[in-house]
Amino acid sequence: MPSTLAHDSVQSWMKKVPAWEHKQDHIERVFEFDDYISGMDFVNSVAEIAEGANHHPDMNISYAKVAVVLTTHDKGGLTESDFEVAIRIDNLVD
Repeated sequence: MPSTLAHDSVQSWMKKVPAWEHKQDHIERVFEFDDYISGMDFVNSVAEIAEGANHHPDMNISYAKVAVVLTTHDKGGLTESDFEVAIRIDNLVD
């Protein structure tokens, strides 16, 4: 299991995922869609990425908005896995 990243490493990774916001021990991004079904399709695609990576984000669904939060729960902070999954999620919409 990877170890948590130092502040400098987090800042370097953040340059690769500029749409995400760094908050203490996690990164998060809110995705907005035209309708509920589009948001749910996105959630299902994120679930496939997460399952394949064995790294599962927290998601909050509010009609056509989906908030995704990534952290490595068992490490208590951010690891490379969080950023790798964030990049794959970004590729779904960007």
